[in-house]
Amino acid sequence: MAAAVVVAGGVKAVGWLIAPTFLAMVIVIATTPVPTWLVRKGCPRWLATVVLVALVYAVLIAFALVVAVSVARLATILPQYAQHADALGAEVTQALARFGIGPEQVKAAASKVNYGQLAGFLGTLLSGLAGVSTNLVFLLALLLFLGIETSGVGRRLAIVYAAHPRMAGALDGFVHGTRSYLVVSTVFGLIVAVLDTALALLGVALPILWGLLAFITNYIPNIGFIIGLIPPVLLALLQGGWQLALTVAGVYIVLNFVVQSLIQPRFVGDAVGLSVTVTLLSLVFWTWAVGPLGAVLAVPLTLLVKALLVDSDPRATWANAFLVSDRVTAEQARRAG
Repeated sequence: MAAAVVVAGGVKAVGWLIAPTFLAMVIVIATTPVPTWLVRKGCPRWLATVVLVALVYAVLIAFALVVAVSVARLATILPQYAQHADALGAEVTQALARFGIGPEQVKAAASKVNYGQLAGFLGTLLSGLAGVSTNLVFLLALLLFLGIETSGVGRRLAIVYAAHPRMAGALDGFVHGTRSYLVVSTVFGLIVAVLDTALALLGVALPILWGLLAFITNYIPNIGFIIGLIPPVLLALLQGGWQLALTVAGVYIVLNFVVQSLIQPRFVGDAVGLSVTVTLLSLVFWTWAVGPLGAVLAVPLTLLVKALLVDSDPRATWANAFLVSDRVTAEQARRAG
């Protein structure tokens, strides 16, 4: 137990390095079938590698452009709702007055807020945002070098297989499990994103941005829809008041909760073999250990740890009884019987 605590602390200390490195590795794992298919069709290996890197860069740049344009537009339209915000503030004040909470009590509560700590928090947040560009450059560089080295992965795995066949099999299972998870999450993410663009029918601004946000947060297990719910509901509140905000919240809850929290976890569990509980716990741990990216990479990181510590060691296979989904457990019991 002490060793596990020390390792967890070490992972947290270098989380700034682990998160972008592993993200680059996951992206390369997801896109490797493209150059493999091109090589089978007679394309030179170097050209297939160039296509892989160009494809990944194009997708990342497209995402960045859409987000940048949408955020810029959001910044231009928010001042238009200043009067709505004042009106909402007045409504909240009146509602509090009905419960015996007057303006003086609100001011007294506000005076107890430690604005020094708030300023420090905002400074830390802005520093983190300023470091995004540096992390992006680091990620792009990693993608370039990992993409170049994909051609030699087969030879390296052959060496691993010769020395430790079970480890090679575990790593191969990690790769296939990660790809299956990404396929399932991407398909359901696209479904949710398309459905969420229906917010345009309700008159909510920037439906494409909210659809993209829903697509990205779909990679966060179990609670991703909650994160994607807050911004459009707040904007709807400013646009059309409480009625529009509640309508948008209802649409999000019906669409996203049913798809992401009821249907998708079962498919993810079947695709990667992890139980829903383990998936949720991995989300909490990896977010704590490596930061916000840990929420997106929780399942692949857990699959890697499982491959290295459980699947590669025949003495540790008993741990699968507590990690894998019921369907996988039943199948293993059937084979054993």
